Amino acid sequence: METIDSLLYGFSVALTFQNLLLALLGCFLGTIIGALPGLGPSNGVAILIPVAFSLGLPATPALILLTSVYYGAMYGGRISSILLNIPGDEPALMTTLDGYPMARKGQAGEALALSGIASFVGAFFATVGLVLLAPLLVKVALLFGPAEYFALFTVAFATLGGIAAKNQAKAAIAAAIGLAISTIGIDVISGSTRFTFNEVHLYDGIDFLVVIVGLFALSEVFLFLEHRGEGSSSVDAIEVGRVTVPWKMLKESTPTMARSTVIGFLAGVLPGAGASLGSFLAYSVEKRIGDKDKTFGKGDPRGVAAPEAGNNAAAGGALVPMLSLGVPGSGTTAVLLAMLLALNITPGPLLFQKNPEVVWGLIAALFIGNIMLLLLNLPMVSIFVRILQIPPKYLMPAVAMICFVGIYGISGSTFDLMVMVVFGVMGYFLRKLDIPLVPVILGTLLGSEMEKSLRRAMQISDGDWTTLIGSPLAVGLWVFAIVGFVTPMIFGRIVRARQARTITSEANDQD
Repeated sequence: METIDSLLYGFSVALTFQNLLLALLGCFLGTIIGALPGLGPSNGVAILIPVAFSLGLPATPALILLTSVYYGAMYGGRISSILLNIPGDEPALMTTLDGYPMARKGQAGEALALSGIASFVGAFFATVGLVLLAPLLVKVALLFGPAEYFALFTVAFATLGGIAAKNQAKAAIAAAIGLAISTIGIDVISGSTRFTFNEVHLYDGIDFLVVIVGLFALSEVFLFLEHRGEGSSSVDAIEVGRVTVPWKMLKESTPTMARSTVIGFLAGVLPGAGASLGSFLAYSVEKRIGDKDKTFGKGDPRGVAAPEAGNNAAAGGALVPMLSLGVPGSGTTAVLLAMLLALNITPGPLLFQKNPEVVWGLIAALFIGNIMLLLLNLPMVSIFVRILQIPPKYLMPAVAMICFVGIYGISGSTFDLMVMVVFGVMGYFLRKLDIPLVPVILGTLLGSEMEKSLRRAMQISDGDWTTLIGSPLAVGLWVFAIVGFVTPMIFGRIVRARQARTITSEANDQD
């Protein structure tokens, strides 16, 4: 009953003209960002963070805008996957296997409509899961002390690579870079300066918004410059047609959506798993259960419904650990975590007590945003298809302009602009070396709190290191961290090999 009352309070917060308008704007922009190959939800949210600050939005409206962009980008990734056989982001990769063959058979409109409905089902019921599960995790998190929080942060770093990670060593290197960045500035406990090189601007440390925009958004511009502005998209070869789903197709796909939503949500809640694994597992399970006639990979509607429900459910599931524990479940939620910290709001168990309007207003806005996305995506998909025809040479200068104007609008410092460029160059080289960017962001965000927890635990125990394993909860977290770090080395290669074989075999079947 308490949860229902809180949710009703959230709707009273979300159902204002400003918040509804921001949700609608976020859904629209997010769908466009998701449809454009290469950008994806992480980049989309990073690009719009400076915009949210420039508008002077309070915490709840700003978070509603950015999470609407997040959900919208997850929706939009399917458009280029189905029409161009180019996934808008990694989680949309599995949608290409049956979505593009459906488009080639003249069922592009049906595939787009079915994927929109599957995305709605996955995201909507994942939000229901968020409502039910997050308050339960909060009750557990209230038992945490400094030692338990240090172990929890270790879990976040240890599991960040996830099952789908290509190289755990590179993920560890990226996390170390992020932790090093977090140590720059004045030590809050001793008061001494660290790694500032007598530069006054570094005494307060490096603003993580500058790091995020540089690593994600500006590095994308540098990659574009490397290819000298080459590349253009055209969807003239595929006729979209009428965007509707036959009742028979919808009925056959309903059990698929239900199973895939559960799988995707569980994958999202687990730190480090994310939407990519949720999408792959949903497709693989559905193929094993329902592909009796060997139709998967040849334009089977269930092959579209499964990954779309799975990756959108995972997007909702990733918000659970972020809001209740302060530990992001995916790269995009790490960017959202930065937004909250920049607004002096600390996600975690006390968020539900200190800022109920933020968390419950956000959850209510997610329900509203999902309905908006469904209403937007079915009748307006032809508009989003046209946007795919805009050449990147016009889009990337706009991205760069938003980065510079937005960051300068936040800080008013040209030094921050230079730092952003430095991180943009760093992000470019890290991408070229195939080193993930998300651990860098997480290290920058959580490094300071992780250090504080460790030093507080040491002060309380008078330097006794055994306090870090002094409670059953801490021991359980350490075991989970070790298992989460080792498991990808053992099973990750198997999962990635299966994913590659699945994609290859489906592509061969299409030919």
